[in-house]
Amino acid sequence: MTLTSAAWLAMAAYALHIMEEFSFDWRDWAREVIKLPVEWPDFYVTNAVVVSVGIAQAMLAATMPWVPLSFTGLMLINALFFHIMPMIRTKGRYSPGAATAVLLFLPSVAFSWSTALSTGAADVGTIILGVVIGAVLMAYPIAILHLRQRPYFNQLRAKAPAPSQL
Repeated sequence: MTLTSAAWLAMAAYALHIMEEFSFDWRDWAREVIKLPVEWPDFYVTNAVVVSVGIAQAMLAATMPWVPLSFTGLMLINALFFHIMPMIRTKGRYSPGAATAVLLFLPSVAFSWSTALSTGAADVGTIILGVVIGAVLMAYPIAILHLRQRPYFNQLRAKAPAPSQL
């Protein structure tokens, strides 16, 4: 098996994860449990980007192993901090996406890492770099969700009068 094959399998796992989250109303869960100011269009756009990145990471796996390891880093962060830990914190309240996070994400992460190491495509340092990049990738849409609530980013705020109106 190659890192490229592992990367495509990770992308397939993420596609199934998106389907589970959507089917079990991740938006309402996220708004209530982890207090994310998220709407369905945010979910759609973010996951369209995830699918695009997922395709790109699989295509780059052979020449840039840190890219698919970043994708699996994102998967690990997502599984732990957005599914498993919230379920523990809420004493078992189901987190939409938890089943695929546990049954597909964690094995995909382990498989990608072991494949990268056993084939010599990457070393432990590259895997650690991938987790760090994955954490940044996971934080990016969350930061945007919070930033857009600030007046500076509100496109509907009062606009200065046009020069012709002065």
